[in-house]
Amino acid sequence: MSAKTDRIDRLAELTAARADEGGHGLWYEAFKRLRRNPMAIAGAVIVLVFVLIAILARVLAPYEPDAQTWLGETSTATMTFPGARAGNLLGVDHLGRDMLSRLLIGSQQSLLVGVVATVLGFSAGALLGGVSGACLGLFGTAGRRVDAVLMRFNDMALAVPSLLLAVSVATLLGQSLITVMIAVGVTQVPVFARLLRGSMLAQSHSDYVMASTALGVRKSRIVLNHILPNSLGPVLVQVTLSLATAIIEAAGLSFLGLGGVDAAHPEWGFMLAESQQYLSGALRFAVYPATAIIVTALGFTLLGEALREALDPKLRK
Repeated sequence: MSAKTDRIDRLAELTAARADEGGHGLWYEAFKRLRRNPMAIAGAVIVLVFVLIAILARVLAPYEPDAQTWLGETSTATMTFPGARAGNLLGVDHLGRDMLSRLLIGSQQSLLVGVVATVLGFSAGALLGGVSGACLGLFGTAGRRVDAVLMRFNDMALAVPSLLLAVSVATLLGQSLITVMIAVGVTQVPVFARLLRGSMLAQSHSDYVMASTALGVRKSRIVLNHILPNSLGPVLVQVTLSLATAIIEAAGLSFLGLGGVDAAHPEWGFMLAESQQYLSGALRFAVYPATAIIVTALGFTLLGEALREALDPKLRK
């Protein structure tokens, strides 16, 4: 048995080496296509700028986000709020706080929530989908029963609109930034679970799986060493798309008042909520954070869609 499995591994390595001599791997070819795709370049630039701004926000912000330095110059009664000027490139808000500083610091919150929520959703979803796919491949009838139970619960979660599910979870856990991360992460779990399970099922009918089975390789080794690694491509693409969804849903929860309220750590969704009563006199209060949310989500979406097209064999040119 050991000799057979070692021979399979050597054959796989030899095949990969020969493939590299005449061409390149899937990810390398996908990267080449991405470099020629204007949509991918635009998305990558937006994402890179967003990440750099979030990392350097404290350095770039000219003032503290909670400093009410210009409160004496504002008037909510007459809707008087200083606009763009030399000291405040985007003006000040109703409490005399610098808008640019609050937007820059808010990018940190959006990036943090998006990344943590997506990691939570990916981890739990990959575990659920991996267990379901492995049960189908390893345990026959009993495995199919386990898969049926897990996927029915997963289908019920998918049937609930993601924002409604996030609001329900956030309401149960209470108001905080951690609550927003968990709530948004929960909405991502069924998506990753269903995607990984489907990808594993597709891989289970591949020629290399049938060859390994014919040579007597243990099913557990086939699933863990071959099927699972080869099934992660579509899931990794979904991670990029889920980041955009996570940022939007996190902003939605904060807009509804379910996120953490901290003046020293502003969040774009909460800034939108604060702007509602001043729309008639200072529309820019809503335009700035809304534009930041839209552009950031667009960047992740463009990059994710381009990556999906680059990895799809039906769309290769």
